[in-house]
Amino acid sequence: MKVYFYHTQDIQHILQQIEKQEFPPHFLYGATLFSKHGVDVVWHKSKLNQSRWKMMVRTTWRILTCKESFDAVYATHYRGLELIVFLRALHLFRKPVIVWHHQPIIKSPSKWREWLGKLFYKGFDELFFFSQKLVNDSCKTAKYPPQKMHLGHWGADLKFYDSIRHQTQRTKGFISTGKELRDMPTLIKAFNATNAPLDIYINEQNGDVNYNKVFANLTLNDNIKVHQWNRLAPYELALEVNKANCVVICCQESKYTVGLTTVVEALALGLPIICSRNPQIPIDFDKDGCGISVPYYDVENWTKAIDYITQNPTEATAMGARGRALAEREYNNEKCAEVVTQVIKKYDKKA
Repeated sequence: MKVYFYHTQDIQHILQQIEKQEFPPHFLYGATLFSKHGVDVVWHKSKLNQSRWKMMVRTTWRILTCKESFDAVYATHYRGLELIVFLRALHLFRKPVIVWHHQPIIKSPSKWREWLGKLFYKGFDELFFFSQKLVNDSCKTAKYPPQKMHLGHWGADLKFYDSIRHQTQRTKGFISTGKELRDMPTLIKAFNATNAPLDIYINEQNGDVNYNKVFANLTLNDNIKVHQWNRLAPYELALEVNKANCVVICCQESKYTVGLTTVVEALALGLPIICSRNPQIPIDFDKDGCGISVPYYDVENWTKAIDYITQNPTEATAMGARGRALAEREYNNEKCAEVVTQVIKKYDKKA
């Protein structure tokens, strides 16, 4: 069996970096391991920085004119794939479309948009979600069959991080990485109050947010260092994360899994985590014993969590170990590939 793999990122660049062991393979959502499960891959040729419509037209054209035969489309996101999805909904595209859905399916207050949405979701043969909460919330809309919604067990490629874990000593204190919907005011105020060392690695600009302007309006004590990081370099960032004693993920409230990429990296590296309490994330840090969750925008409880990690290094180390064990059991690239290919192979005509 063979799938056409679609991603919104530069697949060819990622594959080249994976070959050099400088990029974590889980950014390709298990696809690099599909061959172990009897599924081959046709890689979409990406072109970045296009408008939404140009991306949709180009993606549709590449799929419809692909010279290699394939049995299904497997995509990490439906952005850019919308025309194929509508063609599938209208029975004008014959191959199954299997996609990762990053947010809960929602009900629109507009009757027209709700009708269009129901038509759109008929174009998906199977959907993968990052957490059971996203699945449960999506079921409430009655817009898509629950039996076709799956928990994907997306997680880090443990072999990639094993090559990093023993390279450096952990001497850096706390670290914050990631760029999406980060709540820097709450994080800065909490670390100003504790005087614990914090390194922040973040892009200067993310979407409409200019973090330089955000930091300009905040007072940063000497214990806080900000490092601008304007290119996608997960390997270099992972080396810095591995020097830290704890990962902090302070985010704004949202309806999707903001911070999950940082979470799975921390689990793989065996590091304790302090994270905003995002119910969409599949890990319960407190219950699973791998970290501390803090309500959104709660400076006081962020301060307490930082102090707890600082004052209890033995327990912090144990949290990291429990997190690594959780990654090995539930959230890793191997398990993701296994779960996804089980669903994909339902559409194997030769089976």
